[in-house]
Amino acid sequence: MPLPDVPVRHVLVLGFALAATACVTPAVQTPTPAAPIEDHAALAEELSIAEIQALKRRGELSAQALVEGFLQRIEQIDRTGPSLNSVIELNPAASEEAARLDAERQAGRVRGPMHGVPVLLKDNIDAAGMANSAGSLALAGHIPAEDAFLVTRLREAGAIVLGKANLSEWANFRSTRSTSGWSSRGGQTRNPYVLDRNPCGSSSGSATAVAAHLATVSVGTETDGSIMCPAAVTGLVGIKPTLGLVSRQGIIPIAISQDTAGPMARSVADAAALLGAMAGADPRDPEGEVAAPHIEADYTVHLRADGLAGLRIGIVRETFGFHPDVDAVLESALETLQAAGAVLVDPVEIATHEQYRDAEYAVLLYEFREGLNAYLAASDAPVSTLAELIAFNEAHADAVMPWFGQEIFELAETLAEQPEHRENYLQARETARRLARVEGLDAALATHELDALVTAAVGPAWPTDPVNGDHFLGAGYSLAAVAGTPSLTVPAGHVHGLPVGLVFMGPAWSEGRLIAMAYAFEQRRQARQPPPLSPTLPVP
Repeated sequence: MPLPDVPVRHVLVLGFALAATACVTPAVQTPTPAAPIEDHAALAEELSIAEIQALKRRGELSAQALVEGFLQRIEQIDRTGPSLNSVIELNPAASEEAARLDAERQAGRVRGPMHGVPVLLKDNIDAAGMANSAGSLALAGHIPAEDAFLVTRLREAGAIVLGKANLSEWANFRSTRSTSGWSSRGGQTRNPYVLDRNPCGSSSGSATAVAAHLATVSVGTETDGSIMCPAAVTGLVGIKPTLGLVSRQGIIPIAISQDTAGPMARSVADAAALLGAMAGADPRDPEGEVAAPHIEADYTVHLRADGLAGLRIGIVRETFGFHPDVDAVLESALETLQAAGAVLVDPVEIATHEQYRDAEYAVLLYEFREGLNAYLAASDAPVSTLAELIAFNEAHADAVMPWFGQEIFELAETLAEQPEHRENYLQARETARRLARVEGLDAALATHELDALVTAAVGPAWPTDPVNGDHFLGAGYSLAAVAGTPSLTVPAGHVHGLPVGLVFMGPAWSEGRLIAMAYAFEQRRQARQPPPLSPTLPVP
C-alpha cells in the first residue's frame, strides 16, 4: 500500500547478505567431470539446490555446465524470445569461477550446500568487476572495488555470482508515479507468467529471473515490500530477515531503519539454504552486534513437514478484501494451515494499522539522502551526492525520465535545507517503530499468544503501464517492513493464472520458525507452477 504521497509499498531495500563461514567437508565420492550442457533445454526442468548437489555427487553435472546452461537460457529467454529483460549484466568471470569450484570438488573439498550454485544479485549490491548502478545511467560505469559483505560471504560459501538483476530504478524511490521493474539502464522487466503484466518492485529482475529458471536463486533487497511483492506475483518464496541478520554494507541504500537483503527462490528449502549462506554478524552494520547471538549457520534444519502443528497463527483480515478472487485463495490457504495442525486466531486486529505511514515516509526521506551521499562518497562513484544525481537526471532527461520524474529525490534534497529536518526525523523514527512494532506487530502477537501473523502478500500482477505507473489493489507486508521484523511469502494459489502469495510475519529473530511454518504449508499446498510465458491474458 502506498505511503501518503509515494508508492513506498514496493520500495526495495538495499540488501546485504553474508554467507556462513565456509564449511569444508570431504566429498563422499570423487565425481567424474560432467559433459557441458549444450542446449538450454537441458535446464528446462527446474533444479533445486538439493537436486544440483545430488547430480554433482553422482558426476552427472558440473558447476561449469550449469553456468553455461543458464547463460544459454538467459540469451534465448531473457534477451531474445520472450525478452523477459531481467538480467542487466552478466559476470564475465562466472565460468572461470565455476571451473575453480569444480576443481575443488574434484579435490574432495565441498564448501557446503551452496557450492557451485549460480546466484543473481540485485543491481544495487556491490560485486567487484561488475557495475552497481541501481538501474541508473548515472552509475552505469560505477565499478565497485570490493564486494559487499554479503557477496564476500556468498563466495566463501561456494556460490557463483552469475550476474546482476534489473530492478526498479533507485529501488522505486525516485518518483511518486514510477513503474515497477523499469530502469533507465535496464529497461522494463516482464512478469514471466503473463508478459504484459508487471513483476512488481523493486527486486523485479531478481524475481523474474528465478521464476523463469535463469538462475537457481537470487538476492533481492527490501525497504517496504520489494522482496515480498515481486516474489508473490512471480510465484516465488521470498524472505525479508530481521534487520541486521544480513549485513547492509555495500548496498546502495534507501533507509537504514528498514533496508535489508534477503533470498528469493522457487522453494522454501532453497530460500533457507541461501539465507544460511547470507546471514552473519557484520561489525560495520549498525545492527550487527545485536544480531550476532541470533544468527544460525543452517536454516535448513527448520524444514519440517509438521512445522505448523500446534502453532497459533493470527489472521490479519484488515489486509484482506481488496479482490474477491484473492480472498478465495486466502480462505483456501487458511484451510490448508488448519489441516497442517495450526490453531487459527481469526481475526486479529492490529491496533495501529496503517498509522505509521506518515512517520515512515519522513524517515525514508531523511535516511535516503544521508545514506546515499555516504555510499556515493565512499565508493568513489561518478556522482558524489544526491544533488549531483538530480542534476545528472535533468541533463539527461530524455533517457532517464521519459515516463516519470524525480519528485522524491527533489523533496529529499529540499527537506535537508530545513533546520528542523533532523529533529523531525528522529521523532518520526521513534514513532514509526513504536506504532509498527511495539504497539502493532509485537502487541498483537503478545495479546493473543501467537507464533506468527498471516496476511495477504499483494494482489495479482497488474498490466505494466509506464504512462500512469503502478496499480496496486492492496498488500499486507508493510507492518513487518516498518517494524524491522521478519516476513516470508510463499505461493498460495492463482487468480486467472497469476500467482498469489501468503505472508507469514513473526517477532524479531523468528526466521527459523517462519521457515518451518512456510515449509509445512508449501508441502501441503504445492501451489507453485512454472511460468507459461503467456503474452497476455485471454479475453473471453
